Amino acid sequence: MKIALLTCERLPDLTANDQLLIPELAKHNIISQAAIWSDKTINWSDFNCLIFRNTWDYYEKETEFNTWLDHIEKLGIKTLNALEIVKQNKHKFYLRNFQQQGIPILPTVFIEKTNDLNLIQIIPAHWTKAVIKPAFSAGSYLTEVFEVSDIEKINATYQPIAADKDLLLQQFMPEIETEGETSFVFFNKKFSHAVNKKPAKGDFRIQVQFGGQYTAVEPNASLIEQAQKIVNTFSNALLYARVDGIIINNQLQLMEIECIEPDLYFHYSEGALKRFVDSILELIK
Repeated sequence: MKIALLTCERLPDLTANDQLLIPELAKHNIISQAAIWSDKTINWSDFNCLIFRNTWDYYEKETEFNTWLDHIEKLGIKTLNALEIVKQNKHKFYLRNFQQQGIPILPTVFIEKTNDLNLIQIIPAHWTKAVIKPAFSAGSYLTEVFEVSDIEKINATYQPIAADKDLLLQQFMPEIETEGETSFVFFNKKFSHAVNKKPAKGDFRIQVQFGGQYTAVEPNASLIEQAQKIVNTFSNALLYARVDGIIINNQLQLMEIECIEPDLYFHYSEGALKRFVDSILELIK
């Protein structure tokens, strides 16, 4: 059995955490190696399975990534997560489907690609602060938080972006600054562990590269059940899913569910790496 752990050009050897997978899988007689998804010299048919891990530039190479996904699909190679899930998850309009299923999401306006962006016309009247970002994005890419009083300036900035990309307009929730964002990590649809992420003072971005502070947490049973309900909406197998949301009055408000390349925070929970490897073994049988 030979597995490719998919990564990107700026992380050719994977993150330090994901590098730990290689010796762990070797214990089970599985050969695994880092493989840059955009490397045209790779013969993907050499692998029995491709596992999406650090493909952190996919949103910057949208057309190339979509073409590559179609190529892998034609080759018929098993992927984890499945290509069907990856193709859905890469575009955040999937949040609309969750909303239609009765799952609470952050208040969101879905803006389809347009040459005539008019945020003033579509923003709800009671919003005072908002976040705007592309639907095909990650890591705060082209993301801005703004006061509604600055909406004309933001509209001018995002007009050319809207002509090329679908956008999300979301109500800014002050809880992101005080309570932070909580990530619920699931392996093979089973809850593994959770991490809370708070932004640096004066910032809204929770990513560690922007000064975000991460802490292992133990959510109560109700919150885990709410996150589990979201994961259970997937009919396909899921090697991993990270449910990210804000908790308001013990209710999880879904921000996104990451099924392509999330950090899984192995080092924040004892046994998490083993649980992940066990899930790989269950799904490649």
